[in-house]
Amino acid sequence: MSWNTFGRVLRFTTWGESHGPAIGAVIDGCPPGIELAEADIQPFLDARKPGQNKFTTQRKEPDEVRILSGVFEGKTTGTSLSLLIENKDQRSKDYSEIANTYRPSHADYAYDAKYGFRDYRGGGRSSARETAMRVAAGAVARKIIGDVTNLAYVSEIGGDRIDPANFDREEIARNPFWCPDAEAAKRWEALVDDARKAGSSLGAVVECVATGVPAGWGAPVYAKLDSDLAAGMMSINAVKGVEIGDGFDAARLTGEQNADAMSPGEDGPEFAANHAGGIAGGISTGQPVICRVAFKPTSSILTPVASVDRDGKATEVRTKGRHDPCVGIRGTPVVEAMMALVLADHMMLHRAQCG
Repeated sequence: MSWNTFGRVLRFTTWGESHGPAIGAVIDGCPPGIELAEADIQPFLDARKPGQNKFTTQRKEPDEVRILSGVFEGKTTGTSLSLLIENKDQRSKDYSEIANTYRPSHADYAYDAKYGFRDYRGGGRSSARETAMRVAAGAVARKIIGDVTNLAYVSEIGGDRIDPANFDREEIARNPFWCPDAEAAKRWEALVDDARKAGSSLGAVVECVATGVPAGWGAPVYAKLDSDLAAGMMSINAVKGVEIGDGFDAARLTGEQNADAMSPGEDGPEFAANHAGGIAGGISTGQPVICRVAFKPTSSILTPVASVDRDGKATEVRTKGRHDPCVGIRGTPVVEAMMALVLADHMMLHRAQCG
């Protein structure tokens, strides 16, 4: 089977291809009575859409969303929500030269091996174009989780990290990199622009912090909150690694260093640290839920790379078209959306079992 659905109680299914007439999502399980309009979704799509500056792909898509079902008189009805975005700026001819050639590190060969053929126009379903519908679905999830908020930002591009001492939440919206460190953002301008001009690309790390998550969401074994977060983030195009809390750094600590010491508080335990990223035993602790996501460099590059064609003959690939020099930049709103979708699903799972 080709799985296109995510979630247990709040389930969403995406459909469509990068160069097809449209892309869309169907959301099932949304509670009734939630105020919802296109205007609640559009700002998040605007944050992700391409062509906003020279550091992203120059494909021009308005990404205007339409709600086709599941809303009446401005409120959700409890039935399936159907969301649609039309594709406006496809240039399929850019991909004619790779119709019979595999782009290294892209999904071309893997798709061909699985299905026996592939949609080479922009990568079809393997294109990051699909993530626009995750962002749209994530906007609905934000309405469900209410006071729970999440914030994603880029903490590293091409191995150059931000300085935590320079963290400024307001700075994130002031630069094209979703960067909370103004000095790092200035460095990244040259870093990403140099990669773009060279026909290459860079990787990035995106961090996401959700606050207001109450203790108790998640389950001990097969529906761990952190395992579902990891699965959701790993399903995003170009993601190759996910950490919760300290992640791999926890493996370098001693037990006492890694312990999130607790003391009595008026509204439950107070924690001295949050190495666990707000999740213990698969269940939220009430602390901020922290997730870190690693994006690989964009696979479609102008730099020639050795490969093979469908006949198994040696060749060289140089991908034309419009591509992100650092896909992690536009991946930031997608990470936020997946965090919201996983949290909304677990909120509803918790309510179903515990009331």
